[in-house]
Amino acid sequence: MDPAKFSRKLWCARRELILILVPLLLLPLLFVVPPKEGKCLYVVLLMAVYWCTEALPLAVTAMLPVCLFPTMGILPSKKVCPQYFLETNFLFLSGLVMASAIEEWGLHRRIALKVLKIVGVKPAWLILGMMITSSFLSMWLSNTATTAMMLPIANAILESLFGNLETLKENCKDKRDPEGDSQVKMHVLPFEKQILTTDDRSDWTDRSEQRNLEEVRREAQYQMKVWKGFLICIPYAASIGGTATLTGTAPNLILVGQLKSYFPECDLINFGSWFVFAFPLMLLFLILGWIWIAFLYGGINTRLCISKHDERAAAEAKATAVIDEDYRKLGPIKFAEGSIAFFFIIFAILLFTRDPKFVTGWSVFFTKGYVSDAVTGVIIISILFFFPSQRPSLRWWFDSRASNTPYVPLLSWRKAQECVPWNIILLLGGGFAMAKGCEESGLAVWIGNHLQPLAQVPPAVAVMLITAFIACFTEFASNTATIIIFLPVIAELAIRVKVNPLYFMIPATTGCSYAFMLPVSTPPNSIAFASGHLMVKDMVKTGFVMNILGIMCVSLAVNTWGLHMFDLHMYPDWARPLNVSLATVATHTVSAMNMTG
Repeated sequence: MDPAKFSRKLWCARRELILILVPLLLLPLLFVVPPKEGKCLYVVLLMAVYWCTEALPLAVTAMLPVCLFPTMGILPSKKVCPQYFLETNFLFLSGLVMASAIEEWGLHRRIALKVLKIVGVKPAWLILGMMITSSFLSMWLSNTATTAMMLPIANAILESLFGNLETLKENCKDKRDPEGDSQVKMHVLPFEKQILTTDDRSDWTDRSEQRNLEEVRREAQYQMKVWKGFLICIPYAASIGGTATLTGTAPNLILVGQLKSYFPECDLINFGSWFVFAFPLMLLFLILGWIWIAFLYGGINTRLCISKHDERAAAEAKATAVIDEDYRKLGPIKFAEGSIAFFFIIFAILLFTRDPKFVTGWSVFFTKGYVSDAVTGVIIISILFFFPSQRPSLRWWFDSRASNTPYVPLLSWRKAQECVPWNIILLLGGGFAMAKGCEESGLAVWIGNHLQPLAQVPPAVAVMLITAFIACFTEFASNTATIIIFLPVIAELAIRVKVNPLYFMIPATTGCSYAFMLPVSTPPNSIAFASGHLMVKDMVKTGFVMNILGIMCVSLAVNTWGLHMFDLHMYPDWARPLNVSLATVATHTVSAMNMTG
């Protein structure tokens, strides 16, 4: 068979081959690594390969611990199954339900248009407005939903500013006659004087037309760059904004869940304390990212032609009119929108003030340890399912002519079912089950013994290396799968080098959301790339610098205000008991191996 055809067949059957061959290739681990640790490592690597290659749907791979941990003698099912719906999952679910209610009544669109009305339509400021709006919405909505909503708004504004995209692309092409400048007259005879004069006028007209065409081309190229800047800033801002709240992106919740699994005494990370740390980091990165994108794509530019000022001003006025018209079509704020806004604000305030660590929270009014962020979230979203979407009226009871239609709540369960990505909840559960297996089987200790050489690396340097590695790895794999795989390893590394585990785990969690270089890195990147106006080289060029800026910002945050907030300069008491128990387990394991040897 022709090698080319055979390779194409292999590519078509790649998922099936991975499903069959990877379990066989990993079998030697069961004989090389100590029994229980080897079995757990086998399952972890199998899930890692399946997640990275998507040979199975991510949610299906996440359920493998339910099948493999009990059958391989790693964990009983009564310990595995509860990991799929911990209180962390309820917090995530409450955030998703609140987001679906916001989308149901269009509050997110009103917020977006209002911000754009405030910042104006100058390209640089409009890019900033897009980034602020996208990042704020992605703090509460999913990054994918935010990007999908903001891109049509951006395209409508861009068409008002610059006209039709196809015309713009046509104007970017060089339309000058390649032979026009090569015509040289060698001799001029007396009887040709009149003809020469005519030719000179023609040449002057041609040069003038060429100059005009060149100006049109340069202006079109500038507008095309701005257009790309608009499209690329939205998914980037959505990814950055998701890091600011615990419910903004799944990796943040995986951090909380795995902390509770590995370090039960650690209660430093909750909604309020994470927001105080991550929100300034988000603002810093957002501003630096805006400066870079606006500089690269022409938003910040000193080469503006004065002759084009009037045309640009007219286009900006037209874009302003489009935004004003879209906002006017929304009409006055409806009762349902106002109600959702009220409950959304209450939702955020209660989560933030429950136990923010730097001041006493309202949780002190309840039995210590009983009320968590999950309880707060579920209380608020439960109200949405019975609170009316129309303004209640006492006159209805006494008006016999009023229609007897049943009231409609702010959110129906059918709508919640449609909007909540249940696959992500299963993915979270799979991560928690994997972490539990690593802990119970002793795999974490085994990995830690092999990480001892890294103890020589200074912690500050290790933070940058960990963040950079995670940010690069997540370019090719799901950020949720990435943090599930590496967080247990990073926690064990911190214990081995006697560093506060949060000092390594927080940068890794934040860094796995900084995937900017490839269209496949995140769903928001894929949505923006699918518009057909961006090229891979545009994302690589922009995303490479964005990754560097992100790594620098995370390192700065962890080594400044994060250091004092979470006492990262000290090895905490809540990590010592685990360290002692792990060391004991490791000693027993080594002794047993020596005895059998």
